[in-house]
Amino acid sequence: MIYFFLFFKATIFSSGGFSNLPSLHQDLTARAWAPEADFGESLSIGQVTPGPNGLWVIVLGYLSYGFLGALLALIAITIPPFFVLLIAAIYTRLEHQRWIPGLMRGISLAVVGTFLTVFWTISKPSSGDWHSWLICLVAFGMAFSRRINILIILIIAAIAGFLLYR
Repeated sequence: MIYFFLFFKATIFSSGGFSNLPSLHQDLTARAWAPEADFGESLSIGQVTPGPNGLWVIVLGYLSYGFLGALLALIAITIPPFFVLLIAAIYTRLEHQRWIPGLMRGISLAVVGTFLTVFWTISKPSSGDWHSWLICLVAFGMAFSRRINILIILIIAAIAGFLLYR
């Protein structure tokens, strides 16, 4: 039951995609329920699979706790969007209030901070290696241009990693 609540907590206090990574990483590694390799593997599989970025959480659930872990992770990441429907209904009633733009700006800044945390968490194991930073910067530049499909970027980065680290 604790396993489910760790995934639920991470999802409810995130903004989608990879923003629940820091919380899951901290909780699952502290309890030795998921090694570092499971995070990298689940993120890679999640990026290759079609659909939303949140699918990596289901893969992490499977890698760390088998089929039951995948099912619990799926349920945990599915419940919070239902709360969003409730909040959307309330927001439509309040959106013309003067304080709403400030609230939305604060939320936007929190999302940026969360993305920076995700980046830092992912890049920390390879922070001393300039090859890793080069791959990261080139991938970021290609993604920022919005002209290259994310799958192409992943394939190019995988080939570069293979050639540099074999």
